[in-house]
Amino acid sequence: MAMDTTIEKNTELLNDLIEVNNDRIEGYAKAIDLIDASKDADIISLFERFRQQSRQFKSALAPLITREGGTPTEGTRTMGKLYRMWMDIKINITGHDRKSILESCEKGEDIFKNVYDKVWENIDEIDPQILSIVKSQADQQLQAHNEIKALRDEA
Repeated sequence: MAMDTTIEKNTELLNDLIEVNNDRIEGYAKAIDLIDASKDADIISLFERFRQQSRQFKSALAPLITREGGTPTEGTRTMGKLYRMWMDIKINITGHDRKSILESCEKGEDIFKNVYDKVWENIDEIDPQILSIVKSQADQQLQAHNEIKALRDEA
C-alpha cells in the first residue's frame, strides 16, 4: 500500500474514533437529561466522568490526525444520531427508570467498542505512539463498559 494511501486510511480511521467519541459525549448528555436526578445522582456523576473521558480521548487523537496532514472531524456519526433518536423513543416507551437508561448506555458502549475494534483491525503501518494511544483508550473504554454493565445488573 502506498504511503499516501496508508496515511489517508489511518487519518480516516482516527477520525472515526473522534466521531464515536463525539457520539459518546452526546449520548451521555442525552442520558443525563433522561435521568431523575433526585433518585440517580450517582449515575449522573458517572456519565459526566465518561463524557470527560471522551473529551480527553479526542484531545489525544486530534494532534495525531493533524500530524498526519489531516483535519480532525467535529461531527458525529449518522449511526450515533440514529441511536440517540432510538434511545429517546425507547425511554419514552419504557420509562425513565435507572435500568432502561443503563441498558441504553451499555448498548452505546458496545457500539463504541466495536468502532475501536474495527480501527484496531484495519489500521496499517501504524506509528507506535498512535497504537499505544488507541490501545489505552480501548482499555479504558472497556472498563467503562464493565462499570455500566455492573450497575445495570444491580438495577
